[in-house]
Amino acid sequence: EKYNTKLMISVWAKFYEDTQNYKDLEAKGYILKRNVVENRKDWLGFNNAIYDPFHPEARKEFWKLINKNIYTTGIDAWWMDASEPDVHSNMPPEVRKEMIGNTYLGAPEINYNAFSLMNAKGIYEGQRSVDPNKRIFMLTRSGFAGLQRYAAATWSGDIGSRWEDLKNQIPAGLNFTMSGLPYWTSDIGGFSVETRYENATGETLEEWRELNARWYQYGVFCPLFRAHGQFPYREIYNIAPEDHPAYKSILFYNKLRYRMMPYIYSLIGQTYHNDYTMMRGLPMDFNSDKKVLNIADQFMFGPALLINPVTEYKKRSRELYLPNTNGWYNLYTSEFLKGGQTITAEATYEQIPLYVKEGSILACGPNIEYTSQKSSEPFTIYVYTGKDVSFSLYEDENTNYNYEKGKFSTIEFKYNEASKTLTIANRTGSFDGMQKNRAFNI
Repeated sequence: EKYNTKLMISVWAKFYEDTQNYKDLEAKGYILKRNVVENRKDWLGFNNAIYDPFHPEARKEFWKLINKNIYTTGIDAWWMDASEPDVHSNMPPEVRKEMIGNTYLGAPEINYNAFSLMNAKGIYEGQRSVDPNKRIFMLTRSGFAGLQRYAAATWSGDIGSRWEDLKNQIPAGLNFTMSGLPYWTSDIGGFSVETRYENATGETLEEWRELNARWYQYGVFCPLFRAHGQFPYREIYNIAPEDHPAYKSILFYNKLRYRMMPYIYSLIGQTYHNDYTMMRGLPMDFNSDKKVLNIADQFMFGPALLINPVTEYKKRSRELYLPNTNGWYNLYTSEFLKGGQTITAEATYEQIPLYVKEGSILACGPNIEYTSQKSSEPFTIYVYTGKDVSFSLYEDENTNYNYEKGKFSTIEFKYNEASKTLTIANRTGSFDGMQKNRAFNI
């Protein structure tokens, strides 16, 4: 009468199954169990052990478990939260290595940091073995060089909901992507919330709203655009009412992100086919300008957009540098400014300073609410003149691997400054379901 008997049976059956799975993997030598043998406790007070992803057969066994219990239920993506491995949170690396002991490849100090890479490899190869044409996506808390090979992106973990944490995300993301890993993101709004924000009123509530608005303004220009965190809830309508500047700003940048999808998806195509990087530290594009070498709070999003986040409460302007290789257009007003100067740019509550590089092509689509939404409306091609420029509009089937077989299309746009002429080339390539005709507003 007091307990749900069926639920209790289900829980104990799952517990037994998990215990048996552990024993099966242990018997085959696939478990790194030094932590358990020495009776160490994790931060929640439990003994735990991890499997050895460096062992090719262990990866296959791990995939069998998550395929049977998770993937076959119909999921579309993976969130790999504890891929450090998390044998005990917040311990120094040398202690973690000691807890793990030797792996299939030998001493942990040789290969420890590649744990998340091998874990992602096992899931990637496993899913493609049973569902070869469904595009894989993984979000993983830790990463290692080459992680993009296994359809994995990394986020910066359980960061705080504070202004200094927002500020720190900018160089963190740039260091990550400049290390050759193209897909990175942070929890928009921060994850761990100070108590003062939980049931905030008055000035504290207004600070919470502005923090989220500024973080959204930055997050729109990260390779992945996603909000996540503890209470208070992060949906736009939970942050502020519709007539509030925070709500208006978040909505504006949300729409901007989705309008820019042709540009963004083309950058993703460049990332796969031509080893491109979407989120770019300024030295990547302006290495002849020595003034950019130590700028940690500005970056390029693709070849066209200079992003200048605001990371201080009640700040309504910010100092920024315009690289000297070309001029710059204000995205909102189209005002043209010469490069090679430091300016104090307006930064209203609802907007951060955004500039477009002289000699850029920005491809935008109609307002959509999700990435695969179809629309017959024309694309708009914005040409920022002053220098010759080219841009390749990339399209494919979005959710499968046919692009690996050549099923994708490109349309080349070239602008010639001398003749003031934009040339649109014939489409190259094709794919199933491709829109036969394209209309462009120039």
